[in-house]
Amino acid sequence: MKYPIGIQSFEKIRINGYVYIDKTEYIYKMVQEGSAYFLSRPRRFGKSLLVSTLEAYFKGKRELFEGLDIEKEEREWKVYPVLHIDLNAETYSEPSDIKTVLERHLNAWEDKYGRDTREQTLSDRFYGIIHRAYQTTGSPVVVLVDEYDKPLLQSIHNEPLQQEYRAILKAFYGVLKSTDAYLKFVFLTGVTKFGQVSVFS
Repeated sequence: MKYPIGIQSFEKIRINGYVYIDKTEYIYKMVQEGSAYFLSRPRRFGKSLLVSTLEAYFKGKRELFEGLDIEKEEREWKVYPVLHIDLNAETYSEPSDIKTVLERHLNAWEDKYGRDTREQTLSDRFYGIIHRAYQTTGSPVVVLVDEYDKPLLQSIHNEPLQQEYRAILKAFYGVLKSTDAYLKFVFLTGVTKFGQVSVFS
């Protein structure tokens, strides 16, 4: 038996035959019963693997779910546009760090869904991407955010820096409220729940 120690990719686990504890029945129920979730757990509690599993599901990768509980429940395996934001892998110590990470994600999505040069701010570009993804695919958008709060946790002893991060993230995550009509599912993970970040207000 191969154990997936430190592996956070659902696709890698399934393709390479690692042991996988099947909880997909609960994932299916979660998707059917709600459209927006926030999961708060300590690090190393499987949050990133859950995000990876949701991404595979919403991308319609049925072959990865063969033999799992969700295969018995899902009939359509519809493909949705997925915007996956991973804030976990970076270090945040300068004002530009969070902007750099968000820019990288936005650039990749704009390569796929196009860009309107009138969109200048990070939040305006995020809004435009969601809208264009919805229009070009004809399907509502899935947004997955892993470790949404890492920049805030890493700046917790630097109040001016944390306030700057809060302002950026409040505007960025606030887009999820104004684009609700274009969204299928929103899932955020983190270690704690920060107020004044718009997602929770």
